[in-house]
Amino acid sequence: MKFHQPAAEILVPDGRPVAEALARATHLGIGAHPDDLEINMAHGILECFGRADAAFAGVTCTDGAGSARAGVYANYTDAQMVAVRREEQRAAARVGRYAAIAQLAYTSAQVKSPAGRGPLVEDLVAILRAARPRVVYTHNPADKHATHVAVCIAAIAALRALPPAERPERVLGCEGWRDLDWMPDARKVVLPLDARPSLAMALMGVFDSQIAGGKRYDLAAEGRRRADASFLESHSVDSVTAASYAVDLTPLLADGAPSPLDYLESLIAEFRAEVRKTWSAVGG
Repeated sequence: MKFHQPAAEILVPDGRPVAEALARATHLGIGAHPDDLEINMAHGILECFGRADAAFAGVTCTDGAGSARAGVYANYTDAQMVAVRREEQRAAARVGRYAAIAQLAYTSAQVKSPAGRGPLVEDLVAILRAARPRVVYTHNPADKHATHVAVCIAAIAALRALPPAERPERVLGCEGWRDLDWMPDARKVVLPLDARPSLAMALMGVFDSQIAGGKRYDLAAEGRRRADASFLESHSVDSVTAASYAVDLTPLLADGAPSPLDYLESLIAEFRAEVRKTWSAVGG
């Protein structure tokens, strides 16, 4: 498979041919940076781990050159950080037993540019056609990280470019640099993450350049997952000990679907109406 960026690669941890490996993928994650799959889209990884009838494949769109760094990584150049983060992403794919991991090696600037995003969309279309996953995970359109939002836009554009028969059954936009606690409960897709807690932590722990480099994403993600599990329902006991929320983006693949921004604004309007309803109920 040929991609637009010379440094792009696909790793197949178990050594199968790329076409065979991608064809196994029932769940596909499309993330912006190395570690986004493991932090934001872990549900797909855990859902498929150890199963003969399901497999997870991942796509990391950018090279992660602009990441924060401290400690032993404080003086690393961007090129050194790219090399480190690429190897960490490979290691995570091996730990999680991914069917395949594609690292497309775009810069964040390329992904955030509408003109630069075109080649990324083409690369994603090629991967989606080869994999034909049932479920696709990506970032949510309300994320506050511009590169995450740009990848969400690219993923939706690629999915819309597929013939209807080749589109996945479900597309989920996952929490990242903004959680989805604000969404009306009826709109939240709750993704349980407590089946393999040690694996979930191991997947995040692989990214030492981020953790030792000054960002405790592992602890932050664990805290959010436990909070999501407990604060979903105020009048019932917890059904899981760790979870994350996602927004269902599948409606954006239908004929005549709104733009991702219009869809997002409709969710925000529902949230506003729910807040007003609560105030009205208590005489506010």
